[in-house]
Amino acid sequence: MNIMLFHSTQGLRPAVREAADRLRAAGHEVWTPDLFEGRTFDSIEEGVAFKDGVGKDELLRRAVLAAAPYSERGLVYAGFSLGAAIAQTLALGDDKARGLLLLHGTSDVAPNAAVDALPVQLHVAEPDPFETDDWLSAWYLQMGRTGADVEVYRYPGAGHLYTDPELPDHDAQAAEATWRVALGFLDSL
Repeated sequence: MNIMLFHSTQGLRPAVREAADRLRAAGHEVWTPDLFEGRTFDSIEEGVAFKDGVGKDELLRRAVLAAAPYSERGLVYAGFSLGAAIAQTLALGDDKARGLLLLHGTSDVAPNAAVDALPVQLHVAEPDPFETDDWLSAWYLQMGRTGADVEVYRYPGAGHLYTDPELPDHDAQAAEATWRVALGFLDSL
């Protein structure tokens, strides 16, 4: 698969590069655009402040420009937290998208979004302060209305960015389970 992997609000950290390497080792081609142009942050709050300063429209513009040269190949869009939200937006707008892999995050679903059985897999902590149960229930229903084929995996007790071994949220067991299931998902596409 050709995978466009977007980083979280903490920037293009080593964990994102390690995830890309893991995906490459499984036989996938992976791109990791740096939407923050080299900036990384030690906390979600610092990253959110920077993201807000750049603006949602500019981040989406950067993401579209990063994906455009490869979209004809049929991309799997993937991302971590903020990157998952960006990946979701791009996948729902790309009729050649092959799949959507969401790690730690989702986004609003445009009312007119429609896909033809797009495979979607979400991995998220339970509970997650950024992805509440009510939000996820509504998101799941909205994604179903778009025509997406959605699978949701919850990880009790894990922190928000539990796949990043350098962060306090890290949960090794949940991270390994996530990668095992995600790699199977990608192999099925």
